[in-house]
Amino acid sequence: MRTPVAEVQAGAASIGAGRADVAWDFTRFRAAVNDSFVPLQVSSDHPGSFRGSIRHSDAGGVHVAVVDADEHVVERTPARIAARPRHCFKVGMLTAGSGMLVQDGREVLMRPGMLAIYDTERPYTLAFDGPFRNLVVMLPAADLGLPLDAVRALTAASLGGGPGGAGALVLPYLHGLAQHPEILAGSSGGRIARSTVDLIATLLSQELALSGADVDPRARLFADILDFIDLHLGDPALDPATIASRHFISQRSLHALFQENSQTVAGRVRRRRLEMCRIRLADAAFQDRSIMSIASACGFADAANFSRAYRAEFGCSPSQTRSALTSTTPITTEEHRNVHRL
Repeated sequence: MRTPVAEVQAGAASIGAGRADVAWDFTRFRAAVNDSFVPLQVSSDHPGSFRGSIRHSDAGGVHVAVVDADEHVVERTPARIAARPRHCFKVGMLTAGSGMLVQDGREVLMRPGMLAIYDTERPYTLAFDGPFRNLVVMLPAADLGLPLDAVRALTAASLGGGPGGAGALVLPYLHGLAQHPEILAGSSGGRIARSTVDLIATLLSQELALSGADVDPRARLFADILDFIDLHLGDPALDPATIASRHFISQRSLHALFQENSQTVAGRVRRRRLEMCRIRLADAAFQDRSIMSIASACGFADAANFSRAYRAEFGCSPSQTRSALTSTTPITTEEHRNVHRL
């Protein structure tokens, strides 16, 4: 089991001039790739001389990794998807080297400073022809709050490279994250994770508008409802009746819409409230607030129900999350992984 921040390395060779990283051989790198992300098929034409390393960090269901490695090919095959399905989007940004991303019948040449997105629910291939450094942000697909069918229209394409727009803000931010992925393990890690998702979603939303993608009206309605839920998590009256009324649809239509997206209304509200609680419990700015006052502000009225729901979601109690603020023992990665299972 890996910790939320780890520099998983082995061997004694660096993979580039001026780098102090100690790197794995191919066998250990291949195992680490599968541990850090989703099950992948990893191959190299030069396994004997291969060196690579991964630094990664987790917070709020978001996984950030910086991969330094020699040439190799990574494939998300149908068999690997079937063995362990996990619907996430991965956003990659090279800071050195080059690579090719192929998905959904499209391919894009990745170069330093450009973004590309790919979907773990469908096959893809990443091929690197030499030493490279790549930032990978992996987040649950549902967290984007965007029509997923529309986002799929952006896979294997160059993103954020135009003049002005959201890319002018997002790209420098991700460059900073690539230099310090360990920042997600700090007391503000949950907030940083949420900000990272919001920035990526903003960039994707702008790209969708520029591309003129044909977004299904029901998909757009679902995205609007997810935004509404996030904006009203602290309202104890946030329930299906209120949500349906504010969007001029029946409760039956609301539940059907969520069912189409493999979610439930109550499950979505509960999960997002719990995530908000977790961010605040791990944030030093809220250290003077009682656990129940935080839970109440996030929409929970009953302490016992909140505690049970929190433990079921994250695998630890609210007080254990809070104690991590002053403890040298980090929250386990298994707790973070629970978020992805929803």
